[in-house]
Order: sequence, then C-alpha cells, then structure tokens
Amino acid sequence: MDYKQAGVDIEAGREFVNKIGSAVESTYRQGVLGGLGGFGGCFEIPSGYKQPVLISGTDGVGTKLKIAHQLNRHDTVGIDLVAMCVNDILTSGAEPLFFLDYLATGKLNPSQLEEVVVGIAQGCKESGCALLGGETAEMPGFYQVGEYDLAGFCVGIVEKASILDGKDVQIGDQAIALSSSGIHSNGFSLVRKIIEISGLNWEDKPEELRGLSLGETCLTPTRIYVKPILKALENNLGIKAMAHITGGGIPENLPRCLPDNLSIEVNLNSWETPPIFQWLAKTGKVNQQDMLDTFNMGVGFVVIVPPHKVKETLAFFEAENISSYHIGKVIEGKKDIQFVC
Repeated sequence: MDYKQAGVDIEAGREFVNKIGSAVESTYRQGVLGGLGGFGGCFEIPSGYKQPVLISGTDGVGTKLKIAHQLNRHDTVGIDLVAMCVNDILTSGAEPLFFLDYLATGKLNPSQLEEVVVGIAQGCKESGCALLGGETAEMPGFYQVGEYDLAGFCVGIVEKASILDGKDVQIGDQAIALSSSGIHSNGFSLVRKIIEISGLNWEDKPEELRGLSLGETCLTPTRIYVKPILKALENNLGIKAMAHITGGGIPENLPRCLPDNLSIEVNLNSWETPPIFQWLAKTGKVNQQDMLDTFNMGVGFVVIVPPHKVKETLAFFEAENISSYHIGKVIEGKKDIQFVC
C-alpha cells in the first residue's frame, strides 16, 4: 500500500503546481519577494506611509461552487473568491496588497484546478494584488471526486489617518449604490432550491434572462470594486463610509458602516433590479423582505457621501462604467435600515 492507493496522488500535485506557475507570477507587483514554492510568501510593506495599517479579510464562495461542479465550468469561481475578500477590506479604504488561497479536493485534477487558479489570478490582477501563495489539499473520502472547496485570504494597507470606519457619518449624508454584476456569491442555497423546484435545467433560458441561460447567469463572477473605489478616494469625493453588500443583503450589511445612533433610509424604487432577482422571486414565490435579506438585489457596494457630492459621485462612477444610483440618506436611528417606496 502506498499514498496513491490511499487516494492521494503526489505526482498530480506536482503537475498542478507546474501548471499554475505562470498564472501566479502574472499577478506579481512591487513588494513581492521571492517566488512560488517556499513555505511562506514574503511581501515588503510599501514605502511612503506615515502610519501604515494592515487590514486583512477572509471568505469563500459558498454553494455557488456546486453549480460550477455541475456545469464543469471552473473559470469564474476564482474571481468570486478574490472579489469577496478584497471588496471587504476595501470598505476601510485599504488597497489590497496580496492574496492567498486554500483549495481542498477529494481527488486532485490538475486541469480542473488550473482553471480555478487562473480565475484567482485574474481576480488578483483586477484588484491589483499579488497572488502570493496558497495551499492545495487532496482529501479522499472527505470531498466527492470532482468537487472542491475554496477559501481566500487577503491583506491590504491604508494610512491610519485615512481609515474609513463610519465615525464621520452624520445625519443628511447620502447613500450611493454601485450596481452588482448579478447574484455575486451569496444566497445560492436558495437559488439552487428554486431552480430545483422549477423543473428547469442550468441550460434553460427563461424569458426574463434575455437570452442567457440560468447557468451562465448564476456563474457570472462577483464584481470587483477596488480600482474605481481607490480612484474615487483619490478624487476627493468626500466618501465617509462604505459597505460591501454580501450575505444578508442591504439590511445586514449597510448598517455596518454607520455609528450606533444613525440609520439609513433607503428608497426601494431608486435602482434597477436585475432580471435574475425578479425571476427568482416569481418562481420561488419569495416575498420582498426575504429577497432583501438574502440577495444584493442589484446593489453590490455602497458609498456614503455629503449631500453636495451626490451629483459628482454619480458622474464619477458612470465615467468608470459602473451604474450608480442615489438610493437614500442617513437619518437618526439605531444602526438599521428603513425602507421606503
């Protein structure tokens, strides 16, 4: 008996590392020390900061991976993995520096997992951070053959005096929403259940989706907001706080950027809801509150600005090819959301 007979293929692991080398190196930026293959990744803190603060984040892709497995399409979930991490630390005003991934599978398939890592590398390039390292675990008996799980970890940097923590938000400030690219990476347990009871397949194209299949729509990767947001911060738009709209939707995530004595009034008619959410609500007979509590509903990121910066902020993001909407205002409250129509 040897390790391969027990289900772990060391040679396949070596082949996989060789396959992903160029993708990893394509993400390298100034600050990376050394290369792939060591026991740890080294990154030099950039110069020019007076009081640099490192901000870290970690996340996964969730049951969206089940769709990738079923469709045997693995080129987008790596982008999701990076997006979920870098968008989180971005809310503090941090520039992502480097990223690490953890990939676990029942049986290592180098070609399949190469697609995943190429997606991770693409997400890193979109967010300007280096893919500094990672870990691949072959775990026979723990995962089904052909399936894998992902986790990501990123570190960013921000000047201490520039950290956005919501302390400067005040009554009358305005909320600007940046559109999502779709479902992103949350709520897929409900998505999969709705599609199951609908009797449709991933290849089917409901009329509401305007020519796209359910599979294509659901595997659309999470939008990465890093470069336009960092540019916005440099352009002095007066951004006081930011929120990444992930699991729990607007009700759970938007209040996280507020002081305890404030709330946000959000107009539900102020932005365009993508067709996939309309189809899910109708097909699954999901009420509006449950939709809001589960999905981003077309709002992927929110920035809080002073009233006199609203028009300038909307124009800035439109110039960056991101649809943006003036969705509400800060009011007195208890760190929650008050929806109006």
